[in-house]
Amino acid sequence: MKDKILKSSADLFLNYGFKSVTMDDIANEIGVSKKTIYLHYATKTKLVQATTLYMFEFISQGIDCICALNQNPIDEIFEIKKFTMTHLKDEKSSPQYQLKKYYPKIFESLKNDQFHIMQDCVKNNLIRGVSEGLYRESIDVEFVSRLYFNTMMSLKDVDIFPTNDFPMKQLMDNYLEYHIRGISTKKGIDKLDTILSDSSKIKID
Repeated sequence: MKDKILKSSADLFLNYGFKSVTMDDIANEIGVSKKTIYLHYATKTKLVQATTLYMFEFISQGIDCICALNQNPIDEIFEIKKFTMTHLKDEKSSPQYQLKKYYPKIFESLKNDQFHIMQDCVKNNLIRGVSEGLYRESIDVEFVSRLYFNTMMSLKDVDIFPTNDFPMKQLMDNYLEYHIRGISTKKGIDKLDTILSDSSKIKID
């Protein structure tokens, strides 16, 4: 039952936001009484905390599986983006913004966990990219990895990027191109252009 509650809660929170979804909504979605949910999670805050941990672990495991493939570092970045966008529902309800506003302690804890996971992943990507001649040898790996994380977080700030004007997929695509062009060699830029060209053809088809 706990797994069922977490899966349904995650789906509702991602689609409608952490503030908007009520315990009644979750109970109705699962087809149980609200009392049943409270037996496992005494408050909505505890449920939000458990759900964010559940989502974080699921996404982290998926990213680890992608990184374990040791594919071309630029392909890897786009594969991770595709995976996260699919499972986070394109973040159309800006759940991270709502989490920060209404559950700040949970948000800060999650942000700290995300930082440590992403630092390892991004630094590994940068180091491999340099060794394979895709990224410039002169880049500061520590600086770029931290900049990458903080920019990714800012993309989800609806005060800076209102969702009506900046759809999340467009933001992610634009930022990844910006990031990769900024650190790449001629070889890396050629690889990026090939990916973008193939992506454009798929959209047209």
